[in-house]
Amino acid sequence: MQKIKTGDHVVVISGKDRGRTGNVLKVMPEHVLVENINMAKCHTKPNPAKGEPGGIVEKEMPVHISNIQHYNSLTKKGDRVGIKILEDGRAVRYFKSNGEVVDV
Repeated sequence: MQKIKTGDHVVVISGKDRGRTGNVLKVMPEHVLVENINMAKCHTKPNPAKGEPGGIVEKEMPVHISNIQHYNSLTKKGDRVGIKILEDGRAVRYFKSNGEVVDV
């Protein structure tokens, strides 16, 4: 089971966007794409066949997975996440600071 999944609310703990929060858009093997984090300007050529205009476009770039943490809404900070197995056999993620289950 992965500790970070698509749709999780995370906080950046290092880098130029330190302290900012956002939702995970995509998870790659060692990187994640977070909404409105690590924005870069990309120069694109127009493509008349697809109807795409050219110009300077801002888009999210991947962030290394070690530079983000889950956002704990109770403590209002980033928190470490563990995995435990419940009595019914399901594996769930939980915050290590207070034991609250992340998966609902």
